[in-house]
Amino acid sequence: MIVRSGRPQEQGFALIEALGALAIAGIVLSALTAVTSQWLPAWKRGLDRVQRAEMVAAALRRVGDDFAAAQFVSANREQKGPLFVGQEFSATFVRAELGPNAGHGLDVVRIGGEGTRGERAILRSRAAFEPVSVGQPVTEHFRFGDPVVLLSAPFRMSFAYADRAMAWTTEWRDATRLPSAVRMTVYDDSRGGAAVLVSAVRVQVDTPGGGVADAGVGGAAIRPAAAAEQPPKSEPID
Repeated sequence: MIVRSGRPQEQGFALIEALGALAIAGIVLSALTAVTSQWLPAWKRGLDRVQRAEMVAAALRRVGDDFAAAQFVSANREQKGPLFVGQEFSATFVRAELGPNAGHGLDVVRIGGEGTRGERAILRSRAAFEPVSVGQPVTEHFRFGDPVVLLSAPFRMSFAYADRAMAWTTEWRDATRLPSAVRMTVYDDSRGGAAVLVSAVRVQVDTPGGGVADAGVGGAAIRPAAAAEQPPKSEPID
């Protein structure tokens, strides 16, 4: 005679089934880890490359807007030429005030690199314009403030200046007029100092009174600054 228990028979996974499930889960996780370790670094490099390219392009736009808005303003009554000190890696010039609370005043803008090579940054600083004492250097007269970092290492920026005949030079000072155009070149020291982006803008005013004269016969007006801007030339930024 067989005696049956009143409790229902308990059902569940056997030990071998549980071990098999764990083994399959481990294989799946290992595969996911291998795939992720391959595409995640590439995705990060691509994202960093896009962000760096956007940063460089924004810096060029900001600097280009400043140069295009340069004003023909003399440092004092004795000086006939404009206050414009252009060097290969820095530039100081006068432009209209810029900002949410800007009025009708003038700013002296300085754009250039500061710091050591490994920590070098391209800064934009400003000071309110006021006449400079005769014989006093511009850099000693103005106390620049409100620094804004435009680019940081490993990037560097250089400038070149063109006359009416579009002959380029790396220095522009003590001239009777503003440069007709300014070229900005960004270098990447992580790529051996290679140029990665080049852009140029036309200065809207280069003579007293707000005029822009042409080098051709008869002094005909040149094209508007917006039409004369050159499209940026670029290389991939790693």
